[in-house]
Amino acid sequence: MALGLMLWMTGIAQAAEEVKPCKPVEQKDVKVEGYISKKFKKQQRAILKEFKEIGHVRTAVRPFPMGDTAKVIAIGRCVPAYIARHVMATTMKYTSGIGVLVQQAFLPTHWIGIGTTTFDEPSQQEVTPEQVKQLMNPELGDEEFHKLYREFSVQDDLVPYFGLQKENAKKVD
Repeated sequence: MALGLMLWMTGIAQAAEEVKPCKPVEQKDVKVEGYISKKFKKQQRAILKEFKEIGHVRTAVRPFPMGDTAKVIAIGRCVPAYIARHVMATTMKYTSGIGVLVQQAFLPTHWIGIGTTTFDEPSQQEVTPEQVKQLMNPELGDEEFHKLYREFSVQDDLVPYFGLQKENAKKVD
């Protein structure tokens, strides 16, 4: 019994280390989910078309119920850079902007979350406008884009916890 459990745990650890190759967007569309600012509620249909105009994108975007959205964007590791940049540019027009990235280890591969409050603070990292500008560079290929995204989304070692600084339990190494 113990040997079986040990072999099972070893298999899980090995599976976690193996990264499956990304399916091309021609086989699996990128899903964009989240919120636009409430003030754009009447323009929602046109905004959804704008997100989709790049192609290979599905949307589930709705107006945020309380005014402005969170400044969060989350981009899965298999999203092509050109789609990520298009969604980021559109997001900056219809949300509170981009000020936080979510660590890719917590995300589906072909998924982008915008203006969402789904993720807790330990899984996020604040970014500067200069860092966002670097991600928006059209000269970045897919690998360079995601390498930079991962670099900018490294989580803090310590996080606030009831007025104290505690070790980040959600830190991905």
